[in-house]
Amino acid sequence: MVKVLGVVVVIVGIVLCKWVYGFEFEENGSWVHGLDDLNVTELSFSDSYGVSAATSPMMVGLTLIQGAAAKGAVCLDGTLPGYHLHRGYGSGANSWLIQLEGGGWCNSIRTCVYRKKTRRGSSIYMEKQIPFTGILSNNPEENPDFFNWNRVKLRYCDGASFIGDSQNQAAQLQFRGQRIWSAAIEDLMSKGMCYANQALLSGCSAGGLAAILHCDEFRGFFPRNIKVKCLSDAGLFLDSFDIAGGRTLRNLFSGVVNMQGVRKNLPSFCLNHLDPTSCFFPQNVISNIKTPLFLLNAAYDSWQVQASLAPASADPHGYWNECKKNHAQCSPPQIQFLQGFRNQMLNAIKGFSMSKQNGLFINSCFAHCQTERQDTWFADNSPVINNKGIALAVGDWYFDRSGVKSIDCPYPCDQTCHNLVFR
Repeated sequence: MVKVLGVVVVIVGIVLCKWVYGFEFEENGSWVHGLDDLNVTELSFSDSYGVSAATSPMMVGLTLIQGAAAKGAVCLDGTLPGYHLHRGYGSGANSWLIQLEGGGWCNSIRTCVYRKKTRRGSSIYMEKQIPFTGILSNNPEENPDFFNWNRVKLRYCDGASFIGDSQNQAAQLQFRGQRIWSAAIEDLMSKGMCYANQALLSGCSAGGLAAILHCDEFRGFFPRNIKVKCLSDAGLFLDSFDIAGGRTLRNLFSGVVNMQGVRKNLPSFCLNHLDPTSCFFPQNVISNIKTPLFLLNAAYDSWQVQASLAPASADPHGYWNECKKNHAQCSPPQIQFLQGFRNQMLNAIKGFSMSKQNGLFINSCFAHCQTERQDTWFADNSPVINNKGIALAVGDWYFDRSGVKSIDCPYPCDQTCHNLVFR
């Protein structure tokens, strides 16, 4: 379970072979499956979403997109995709927030076959209700700027950040992320989003990457006089070398791109000079996104530390095991390596940050996905940079109350972090 102890989030789990935070991939001939962004099949709802049991977050039911199958817009196993919608009211009645669910990727037939028997690949296994917390909360004391908007969580069941379009008939796999995205938007338009006077596309983790890749397309669904912006939470996945000098995440992304037919839906401005796998990495895309975009990311992203920088394949003797579980156990050389990762992140956003319309909140925390958890989004002890928390920073940027380009000082200076600790 997860407990908030001060500003430390402790995750307790039973490790059967290897615990990788939030994705499935083929490694050394065997599949590995990790907790998908605080997997709520493993954790209680209250623990997973950073709220106390006494808070009783609003539960929102699942809506399946009935017309999706006719468009070929189906999950990995061929079932209908779905979303959770809570209607806006008052001043937010015509405002729309679309949150793209995260949950890793599958990069091989084997991992996708496994995935299609989970909630990440089939609506059969999706929760029929989920709590709306953080940026999805309907409580103004928990979500001051978006509480009365139409808020949607689009479920993730394709394994390629809502952007693939292919199939494997032999394995009975449908890679239809792009079609799911399009069908969901069309369905929501028919339910009132076509009358939106403002809209925000957001997403966490693999959904945060999707929010970047779909940002300009989302802008195109609305008239030019309508305010449309995008928010990527924990979606800044870097093309980094791991501790052994390998390219673990590039290898994973290459499998996703090549197997799921991703190339045709990647930005042409990137494909004109880079290979498709490189164009799946947001660092090669963000500076050319025309729509205002906000990047929220932990400088020491716990998912990337565990799964990209120090995976078991790069650390056969387990020298990084304790450091990956708890940053306080990292040695000085390990901290130095992680500082290099932070520097790479800051270099990757230099061009992006020069645009006045874009926003940034890069805090020096060991965390992953901070908009959906109530304790990190908006609470008495939420993380801050220069005394401003995440919810207020996003709101100030979205509503043009002020520019937001917040970059934290390096670890260990920030004492407001809700760092993830694994046990």
